[in-house]
Amino acid sequence: MEDTPLFEELKKEDGAFDVQLRPQALSEYIGQKKIKDSLDIFIQAAKQRNEALEHVLLSGPPGLGKTTLAHIIAKEMGSSIRVTSGPALERVGDLAAILTNLSDGDILFVDEIHRLNKVLAEALYPAMEDFVLDVILGKGPSARTIRLDLPKFTLIGATTRMSLLSAPLRDRFGNLFHLDFYEQDEIVQILLRSAKILSIQIDTDAASRTASRSRFTPRIANRLLKRVRDYAQVKGSGTVTEAFATEALESLGIDAVGLDSLDRKILITIIEKFQGGPVGLNTIAASLSEEMETIESVYEPFLMQVGFLQRTPRGRMATEHAYKHLNIPLPVRQNSLL
Repeated sequence: MEDTPLFEELKKEDGAFDVQLRPQALSEYIGQKKIKDSLDIFIQAAKQRNEALEHVLLSGPPGLGKTTLAHIIAKEMGSSIRVTSGPALERVGDLAAILTNLSDGDILFVDEIHRLNKVLAEALYPAMEDFVLDVILGKGPSARTIRLDLPKFTLIGATTRMSLLSAPLRDRFGNLFHLDFYEQDEIVQILLRSAKILSIQIDTDAASRTASRSRFTPRIANRLLKRVRDYAQVKGSGTVTEAFATEALESLGIDAVGLDSLDRKILITIIEKFQGGPVGLNTIAASLSEEMETIESVYEPFLMQVGFLQRTPRGRMATEHAYKHLNIPLPVRQNSLL
């Protein structure tokens, strides 16, 4: 299946988000007010006690700012940050090499922490609680265990799949935050800020139109801003107006609520091949030749957010809103279920 403009960007890691557009302080970070307020208090308290911040777990769909928040926390704490990811850590030795090279107060950011293997996750338990790491040397009867003392560090984990984290690992985080999709006006503020940084001339109406199709996600909003800018530059004088924004977004196949071609394929597959559902996620993925994890972590959250998809104990179902949006008649049977 071909990559759509939104999927192409969403499947990248948070680290691919343009560094120049990242806010550098909590005061610059737009949205997620409750999380910002809580972090501000926890960071100030930790600094007053001259202690490392308690471990932080950030969860939520891709593109909402988990990596950005991790870097902001490090800057606010005046600490160095070491970045890695769950798939990059394969052995306890990899983890030991990173942890022993940290200093007191440093931050270790682990993206996709739910993809840590079980052995590494269990090795993190004493590291997070007691700041020690048990390493086994040798094999068989001659094997022995040594305990390494670690600096007082802060672990920040980011995950799009909270359910895949084991309860013992999850419980060792002192601060758990779930990032929600943004509001329309927050995305507009982000776009106007990004436009200023990138020296893009854009009016408020154009920013609002772009925001309405950004899936309430800052990363996508910034990607669309650049594409809208390119369109206005080639087709007009370079100033992004509402008309140019609308034309550019429609040319990318992004409709009025932010659905791209794969979003529509998911809904149409459920409606036309499986009579609107319920249908299992693995069946949908097989029908689309797409990975289950991609559909579940990238596309489903937004489709559920806008009310087009419903999860039931028997599987996924397209809602009445999905039928109306796609201009597909609602079956009598479906009408009795929704």
